[in-house]
Amino acid sequence: MKKNSATKRIVVTLVAAVLLLSAAAGAIPLAKALYPQDYSEYVEYYEQKYSLEPSMVYAIIRTESRFNPDANSGDADARGLMQITEQTFAWIKSLIAPTESITFDELYDPEQSVRFGCFMLAYCMKLYDNDIATTAAAYHNGINLVNRLIADGKYSADGKTLNSFPYKQMNIYVRRVTSAYDIYTKLY
Repeated sequence: MKKNSATKRIVVTLVAAVLLLSAAAGAIPLAKALYPQDYSEYVEYYEQKYSLEPSMVYAIIRTESRFNPDANSGDADARGLMQITEQTFAWIKSLIAPTESITFDELYDPEQSVRFGCFMLAYCMKLYDNDIATTAAAYHNGINLVNRLIADGKYSADGKTLNSFPYKQMNIYVRRVTSAYDIYTKLY
């Protein structure tokens, strides 16, 4: 576990150093092209509404869909910029839009995807003490699974957040989100 954590820190530090050197060399447009802030009008509105950091929202969008509003995950049938599944959509809709006639297909609309995704992200951030990695794991793999892993004790030192991620895809996803988050935080 410590080796992976140390490796991650080294990689993030190297990427940040490259971005900073690129910025100094006038290549900041390239870095911003790799880490865009597309759909900023929606991200800014909903990150403020749900008290989120824009860097976290952009990191999730970049990791989930690469800013493609028509993205569809296939197996999970998650849709839109923030890749919300139908089950998660129905749950969020019951909380934030119970009387609206919005449908699951409308998650291909960037505003609706950011709206629902930011609610889910804020919910996870509150649930897991603003821990970026645990929030990312819950956003991608589900709150129930993360709660089971925390309760297990093998993966949580504090009983509130995860300190290791036992599944390969979960681990990869968490690393991608935390790396993108770190880069967005340094870049903007």
